[in-house]
Amino acid sequence: MRYLFAIALLACSSLAAPASAQWINNISEASFDVGAGVTYGPGYFGDDDAELGPWGTMRNLTLGTDTGEEKQGFALIPSFGYIGSRKATDHEELRGLDDIDWTGEIGLRVNYVSGPSLSYAAMRLGVGGHDGLVGEIGTKYRFIVNDKLTLWTTAELQLGDDEFTDTYFGVSEDESASSSFRAYDPSGGIYAANIALEARYSLTPKTSILGKITYGRLLNDAGNSPIVQERNQPEINLGIARRLNFRF
Repeated sequence: MRYLFAIALLACSSLAAPASAQWINNISEASFDVGAGVTYGPGYFGDDDAELGPWGTMRNLTLGTDTGEEKQGFALIPSFGYIGSRKATDHEELRGLDDIDWTGEIGLRVNYVSGPSLSYAAMRLGVGGHDGLVGEIGTKYRFIVNDKLTLWTTAELQLGDDEFTDTYFGVSEDESASSSFRAYDPSGGIYAANIALEARYSLTPKTSILGKITYGRLLNDAGNSPIVQERNQPEINLGIARRLNFRF
């Protein structure tokens, strides 16, 4: 599975790099939203209870040109991710399972922009709680309601290699002996599907309210894990974001 992810990234990069290289000299601006707020959703992958927690985000990266327009076509950009820790002492049903530290993820993402539509594929390497490869493929569509309100709809598949799925959905023989779960060794692949509606309401030209409602569902070996209490994984995020601009 790790090799398949690497091959996929190389294939995406080979498509995006020539187009990006031809266009890079015309880039005059890069901007993105950085925000903080609260999230209400599962405490861990497969949790059947929701809890309130902090939410941080960096999203909606836009690469502009000297015409002031968003780049159309392919672009290769950084991709970052974060997964919070999982502690058995915080969840009675996980008693006997090993704790998992928080994880930072870093990698690359390929975007293809065509008008208001954005298709993307990303791959990241985890550092911390897991050291596997994860990624997603998806598509977004932008609706500009008025000069203050913008909406995005998203459909996405999430992928993880064997290392990732074993960390969050597997049960070792030792864990099985000390818990109520049977031993389980999941394989990597598509582990979840998400659909989402996101909104950004501008308070000022650079400051906005961000909101996002996501319906996720665990699939395949991940969804069949004995750890999973509920396959459906809804989440609500709300926060304040600041638009940062960098001119070249």
